[in-house]
Amino acid sequence: MPASERGPRERMVFSAAQLIRREGVGATGMREVAAHARAPRGSLQHYFPGGKEQLVNEAVEWAGRYARGRVARFVAALPEPTPSGLFAAMVRQWTDEYAAEGFAGGCPVAAATVDCAESAASTREAVSAAFTTWTGAVAEALTEMGVPGERSGPLATVMISALEGAILIARAERDVRALTAVTEELGPLLDAAVSRRS
Repeated sequence: MPASERGPRERMVFSAAQLIRREGVGATGMREVAAHARAPRGSLQHYFPGGKEQLVNEAVEWAGRYARGRVARFVAALPEPTPSGLFAAMVRQWTDEYAAEGFAGGCPVAAATVDCAESAASTREAVSAAFTTWTGAVAEALTEMGVPGERSGPLATVMISALEGAILIARAERDVRALTAVTEELGPLLDAAVSRRS
């Protein structure tokens, strides 16, 4: 949904995700979210009676749904869907962003994990659910590409783990070297998992 079509509640959830991915949960305040979303400050309490924790959890849930949708779009755009092609597309989203905008942004789900998964049980649950949503979409895509079902889930976990780690290293080094390395090194392993049917 384009930003212009989102209501104030949806804009605030989206804005929270964007601020969390750049600043982390601790540095993302409710006032900043309202300003970023161009929403009246008073509407925060109306839409999020559970306060910042509720808003963070909903932003994390949004990020999981967004990641799931991206997987479907990546697969649809591949001329010949392969596991390595899907992973390269997942990584390219980040290398393109870093080339265009710099290294300020990371994954909001990872940021919420680092900042408050230990202190807020509801956020830990939201983070876990977001990763499950994303991993499930990748696993389903791998299965459709011919990866045996018993390997699709573990390989999806490897793909997302490698991507998240490479994002962290890229931001620290301000270089996409780690993202390039995981794409090149994991690609053959992922494609080798496809069952060859005669």
